[in-house]
Amino acid sequence: MQTFAEELEALRAEGLYRSMRVVKGAQGSRVELDGKQVLMLCSNNYLGLADHPELRSAAVFGVAFGVGSGASRLVSGTMELHDKLEERIASFKGTEKALLFNSGYAANTGIVSALVGRGDAIFSDRLNHASIIDGALLSRADLHRYPHRDTAALERLLRDKGGNGRRLIVTDGVFSMDGDIAPLQDLVRLAKQYGALLMVDDAHGTGVLGATGRGSGELMGVMDGIDIHMGTLGKGLGSFGAYAAASATICEYLVNKARSFIFSTSLPPAVLAASIAAIELVDSPQGKELREKLAANTALFKEKLAQAGFDTMGSETQIVPIFVGPADATMEFSKELLERGIFVQGIRPPTVPSGSCRLRCTIMATHEPGELEEAAGIIAEVGKKLGVV
Repeated sequence: MQTFAEELEALRAEGLYRSMRVVKGAQGSRVELDGKQVLMLCSNNYLGLADHPELRSAAVFGVAFGVGSGASRLVSGTMELHDKLEERIASFKGTEKALLFNSGYAANTGIVSALVGRGDAIFSDRLNHASIIDGALLSRADLHRYPHRDTAALERLLRDKGGNGRRLIVTDGVFSMDGDIAPLQDLVRLAKQYGALLMVDDAHGTGVLGATGRGSGELMGVMDGIDIHMGTLGKGLGSFGAYAAASATICEYLVNKARSFIFSTSLPPAVLAASIAAIELVDSPQGKELREKLAANTALFKEKLAQAGFDTMGSETQIVPIFVGPADATMEFSKELLERGIFVQGIRPPTVPSGSCRLRCTIMATHEPGELEEAAGIIAEVGKKLGVV
């Protein structure tokens, strides 16, 4: 049996060892890392709201209600701001109710494991986020994984599997490592045809996609066809936490059944106030301007990478992967870019399958076009040096 130290050494040898990088100061488009300024090209802070003055001011206002909530929601930890934020999320997503969770991971594990159990069936895209898979395993329902975005394969599974129990189709709205979008129109049709619930994890679409930032469901015109809208407050919205937006009955059911909700101290007031401010900002003309800037920045960056010959793996969003392949080559690419002033993390197993390692570039509305052009040029130089292109 290997010791923990031996296992860590084996990870290093395989190019799979992970360590944390400390960012000094606020999360912005440029940050200080290891004593020097670098371009942030791997943050989920897509609209640049994490250090926005309006969210900062709202967080200070929230502190007037205290630093912590004191308990879980079902004991004494439901405060006025929890209710206000849930009402605002429900209005934003066009649902009867919404329910807050402490993180995206807590939301997915809690929602999935509450809605289905033994004798039920889950139909999950093969590239869904790990938290969805963990929720499925916790549920003890039968898990059927269909090939990525393959709705014909999903329909065969729906036709042949699942028995007489509950059926849950669950998908990422935007796939976090590839940047592509789920075929939501087909999923809505199949859910109705086969009597299944449809849950969409729109962590990477909320605030960013659609005419008003409602996410991938709005972009595809199927908001009303989604039974459970899951999303996070810590990516496009710049704050922290997550939610389920659904019917009043489903939200009430989750209050009584979702263990990650029941057994967690609730989100603190400052986070709640900042999240309310974020949704208000996304709903404003300023939010529209930020989405337009993000779309323009993304298009520019992709164009420059395509001209350099990079494979961005069919990205349709602000998540722009650069395919490399081997883990060691990916980490060398990341290291050399950091030395040139660009902070991009390499993505390796188990996050992605072996042999499909990549740099995961993410664009922000607060990037300047000139610095993105410069970054793409440096990426091209390093990529050619390492034989990636």
